[in-house]
Amino acid sequence: MLQLEDITAGYGDAPLFSRLSLSVARGEMRLIQGASGCGKSTLLGIICGTADAALTWSGDVRLNDQSLSTLPAEDRRVGLIFQDALLFPHMTVGDNLAFGLAARHRRDRDTAVADALGVAGLEGFGERDPATLSGGQAARVALMRSLLAEPDALLMDEAFSGAQNPERPRRRFLCAKKGAFKSRRCWSASPGRRGPSLTATRSGSARDVHPGNRPPW
Repeated sequence: MLQLEDITAGYGDAPLFSRLSLSVARGEMRLIQGASGCGKSTLLGIICGTADAALTWSGDVRLNDQSLSTLPAEDRRVGLIFQDALLFPHMTVGDNLAFGLAARHRRDRDTAVADALGVAGLEGFGERDPATLSGGQAARVALMRSLLAEPDALLMDEAFSGAQNPERPRRRFLCAKKGAFKSRRCWSASPGRRGPSLTATRSGSARDVHPGNRPPW
C-alpha cells in the first residue's frame, strides 16, 4: 500500500496544501485533480523523491510499510511518467525499453522488449530512432519503459493530457494490461476545474483532500 500521512508542503510563507492523507492499495488507481499551481506535480515529486530543494514539507510517505521520506529517488521503486515522453535520443527504441532491465540476461531482456513492443502495438520498432516516432508512439514507449522497470508504484503527471482522443484509451489500456496485471499502484495527476483544491477520485467518486481532509478510502 502507498500511504501519505499528514503531508504539508509549501514555499516559504506560501502553502500549497496541508495535512493531506491518502492511501492507494495494491492494484488500485487514483486520480488527483486541481487547478494549475495547486501542487499536483509537487505532491508527485514528494512521493518519488524529486521534489524541489526549495520546497518545505513535512509528513511521511510510506510504501509497503516502509518510509520513503529519507530514501533517494533511485531507491524508492516508484516510477514517474510525464506528459513528454523524454526518451533517450542516442538510444534506439529497443534500447530505451531495455534501460531498466540491465541486470537481466541479454536473452531475457530481448524477450521482454519484444513483448513490450507487441503489447504497445509497435512490433518491429526496436531498431527505430526515437526521433522517427509520432508523439503517440513515443508516449507508448515511455510508458512501457516505466512498466518494464517493474516499479512498486507508478505515478503519471498529466501523462495522457497531450494525447488526442483516439490515443488516450490505448494508453489507459496499456496501464491496465501491464500495470494492474502486476498489481501495481497507479496514481495520476490531471488538471481540473474545481478551484485551488486538490481532489482525489476513486471509482467515479470525488472528494477534496485540501486542506486537512482525509478521503474515506
